[in-house]
Amino acid sequence: MRDLRIVFMGTPDFAVTILDGLLENNYNVVAVITAPDKPAGRGRKLNQSAVKKYAIEKNLPVLQPTNLKNEEFLAELESYKPNLNIVVAFRMLPKVVWGMPEFGTFNLHASLLPEYRGAAPINWAIINGETKTGVTTFFIDEKIDTGEIILQKETPISETETVGKLHDRLMHMGSDLVVETVKLIAENKAITQKQPEKEEKTAYKIHTDTCKINWENSLEAIYNHIRGLNPYPAAWTNLVSGDKELSAKIYNVKKVYEEHSFENGKIIATKSDLKVAVKDGFLKIDSLKLSGKKLMDAKSLMNGFTFQENARML
Repeated sequence: MRDLRIVFMGTPDFAVTILDGLLENNYNVVAVITAPDKPAGRGRKLNQSAVKKYAIEKNLPVLQPTNLKNEEFLAELESYKPNLNIVVAFRMLPKVVWGMPEFGTFNLHASLLPEYRGAAPINWAIINGETKTGVTTFFIDEKIDTGEIILQKETPISETETVGKLHDRLMHMGSDLVVETVKLIAENKAITQKQPEKEEKTAYKIHTDTCKINWENSLEAIYNHIRGLNPYPAAWTNLVSGDKELSAKIYNVKKVYEEHSFENGKIIATKSDLKVAVKDGFLKIDSLKLSGKKLMDAKSLMNGFTFQENARML
């Protein structure tokens, strides 16, 4: 059995669950690397990453380099004598970092590689209407998400699952897979498999424009787009009613397949229902957030908001 000295690299809550799994299984994490503190909120107070907060609670040394090639940082990293790096939701590493440990550097990715390489694999799997996804551990190389695969685990995606729910499921699956991967490496039993060069589907970063709803798309495509961004960063649209135009974020929705003669984007509002006409039916909106307002269910919105005859989503 190899005596592991692990350096863990990560930033968001997703990574915290993985780090917690390693400590729960008594693996020796000698240091944690995370993003520098960033100013946030109205007071621009410095905000610590979720991983940093957790690492401090557990009395783990924390490194927060702005430059991963900085000589002082590299010397400090080397002083911990790591022989295995584990990366979860961090950033691209230079070879001088990922090549440092004797037993390599492996990454956890929330897709079944080689599909959905990139920054937002969970969002894009749902947006594209996939019925399955999973988690993959792989050794890092020079490119993004292309290294040799160690382990994979598959899971179905239900038709109603949002990105928030799938994120949490994959987070816990990923924690188990990382622990299993570390065990194989500790026992010198890890057998890797090369990835195919070609990828069919990518998972590039989500931008504001990516989140805008196209009401000319099919009901299925719009439905998947919304649940693939719910709750974060949320799909959005412009809402016109009378002489008002404001933006709205759409969260929980249902599909209603039904023939109609309305224009795409037309809003049909009753006392209890809020629907938007699309090509092959209606999108029933259960919850939404108008700009400057709090998130609310459609019925509560309609108690205080009157939709005019020309009301539509653009």
